[in-house]
Amino acid sequence: MAEQIKVVLVDDHRIVRRGLLSFLNAFADIQVVGDASSGEEALQHIEQWMPDVVVVDMLMPGGMDGIETIRRIQLLLPHTRIVVLTSYADDARVLAALRAGAIGYVRKEADPELLLSSIRAAAKGQSLLDPAIAGALMQELLLRGNKPQAELTEREQTVLRQLALGRTNREIAEALTVTEETIKTHVGNILTKLQLAHRTQAVIYALKKGLISIDEIDLP
Repeated sequence: MAEQIKVVLVDDHRIVRRGLLSFLNAFADIQVVGDASSGEEALQHIEQWMPDVVVVDMLMPGGMDGIETIRRIQLLLPHTRIVVLTSYADDARVLAALRAGAIGYVRKEADPELLLSSIRAAAKGQSLLDPAIAGALMQELLLRGNKPQAELTEREQTVLRQLALGRTNREIAEALTVTEETIKTHVGNILTKLQLAHRTQAVIYALKKGLISIDEIDLP
């Protein structure tokens, strides 16, 4: 059996957490290792749980909302991936979540299978986004339109395109017949040159530059 994806649920509604726990634990490759009713509670235990993916609601009681929860989890566990699960799909919240470090964004009205796919994609370092947030992505392109960026080499543009399409470092390395370490170096250079914090922002940049189209990314 493949290694299980360790998941933590952060939502203030107990019935939502219980429903998600039952749903996700029904799959052999998923293990819910913890749940919390607030960002503060999640941060108290997150280093003990050491999840691969955290599913976070946007609006929760207390002084810490979903955006701040995402930021703080990323500071403590940079390799943990964040998927937002929320009732809100307005552009401001979507963009704030992506900029804070979320790699996936799913509405609670979406099919449960979309959340499952988003968690599996996030565990691989890939972005899978709810179709409802496509408009927010396009807004981000416009916001970045006037921001000066360093020029990428031709090879870096090739790597960026593969990165934006959701390929892992290993898959890119195999496609380009180079080592995985070489790809890691390229990715680091790309994020540094473009002043990007994570791969989700790389998707946005690649869309803006026309390296990929909106139809090519995972918007089921």
